[in-house]
Amino acid sequence: MGIKAPRGTVDILPQDMEKWHFIEDIARQTISCYGYQEIRTPIFEATELFVRGIGDSTDIVNKEMYTFQDKKGRSITLRPENTAAVVRAYLEHNLGIQQGSLIKLFYMGPMFRYERPQAGRQRQFYQFGTEAIGSVHPGLDAEVIAMALQIFEQVGIVGLKAELNSVGCNECRTSYHAVLLEYFRNHISQMCPDCQMRLEKNPMRILDCKAKTCQIYISQCPTVIDSVCPACRNHLDEVIKYLQLMGISPILNPRLVRGLDYYTKTAFEIRDESLGAQNAVAAGGRYDNLVRDMGGPATPAIGFAAGMERIILAMKNKDIEPIGKQNMVYIAVTSEEVRDKSAALAQRLRADNIPVELSWDKKSLKSQFRHAANMNARYTIIVGDSEINQGKVMLKDMTKEEQQLIAVEELSAWFKSG
Repeated sequence: MGIKAPRGTVDILPQDMEKWHFIEDIARQTISCYGYQEIRTPIFEATELFVRGIGDSTDIVNKEMYTFQDKKGRSITLRPENTAAVVRAYLEHNLGIQQGSLIKLFYMGPMFRYERPQAGRQRQFYQFGTEAIGSVHPGLDAEVIAMALQIFEQVGIVGLKAELNSVGCNECRTSYHAVLLEYFRNHISQMCPDCQMRLEKNPMRILDCKAKTCQIYISQCPTVIDSVCPACRNHLDEVIKYLQLMGISPILNPRLVRGLDYYTKTAFEIRDESLGAQNAVAAGGRYDNLVRDMGGPATPAIGFAAGMERIILAMKNKDIEPIGKQNMVYIAVTSEEVRDKSAALAQRLRADNIPVELSWDKKSLKSQFRHAANMNARYTIIVGDSEINQGKVMLKDMTKEEQQLIAVEELSAWFKSG
C-alpha cells in the first residue's frame, strides 16, 4: 500500500460508526432539551480570528495550528476549536439581536491541532459543544455543567468527576500575573525555553507546560483562586450552590486553568479516571470578554466542548455498547424467480424505516444465511416460491433459531411492535 492516512488522522470504519452515531444522537437530543440550536461554521477561518480569540501566547496559536496561505496570499487556519468561530458568526449575523438577550448554540465537527498523536486525541479530532451567549448568571454555568454530565450519563458513562475553579476577571488576572511573575522569576533560569518566553508575555501560560523540569515549580506556585476578587469568588460559590441544588457535587480544583486566554471566572473539566493521564472528556468555562474583544458589545458567555475520541475510548474501557439500534433484516431468496418480488418487499419495508439488506448475487440459501450472520442481521425473511404466491414469507429469528410463517401485509407492523 503506497498512500496511507496522514499521521494523526484515522479512518472511522463502518463497524465503528454505530458508536459515533449513538453518541451524536444522544448529544443532539440532550442539548436540544436545554434550548440550544445547531450552528455549523466553516472548517477554515482567517488566522487572525484564532490569534485574537484564543490568544497569541497560547500553545495552540504558537505551536499547534494548521496555517497556510490561500491563492490570494491570505492567511487561513483550519479551526483548532470552535468557540471563536461561533462568536464570529454570532457577531457577523447579528444573532443576539435576532434571538433576544440569550442565544444558545451547539455544534459538532472536526477540529485540527498539530499535536503528538495519542490515545483519545488525533491531529484531526472531533468535538461537540455548546455556547450560551448573553447571560452572566452563575446558574447558567451550573446548567452547562449539568447538561454535559447528563450527556455522559445517557451514553452510559457514569461516575465522572466535575472539577471546578475560577480564573477570575481582568482585574484578578492582573493581580495574579504579578504574583506569578514574582514567584517564577526565582526559578525561570532552570525552566524550559518556552516558559522563559511566557514569563514576560503571559505568565499564566506557564501553567500549561508539561515539561517535568517545569512541573516541579508549577506544582508549588500560588493558585489563581487565592488572587480572585470577592465578586469572582462569590460567582464561583453561586455556581457550586446551583450545582448542589441540581444534585451534583463538584470538586474544587484550585490549580485548574484552561489553555485558552479567553476564559474568565468559571473554568471546569469533566474527568473519567479510567482514561489515565489524559482523562478530560469535556471541558469549558465562561468567556465574558471574548465578544467584546472580537469587536462586539460587552457580552457574557459560557460554553463547553467534549471530545468524541475520548468518549469512544471511555465506552470501550467500560464495555458500553450502543442501545436502541433497529435490527437489520436480511431477505434471502430460494430462486431467481422470486427476486423481483423480494426487491419490491425490501423497498416496502424500507419505506416504513425498517433497515433491509437484499442479496443481488446468485447464492445458495446456505450462503445467504452466512451473509446474514456476517451482517449481524437479527432476522432473515425467506422468500420462497409457494409461500410468496400465497402472500406469505418465512421469518427466521437468527438469535433464537426460530421461524414462523407470516403474511407479507403484517411484516411492517410485526417489526415495529417488536
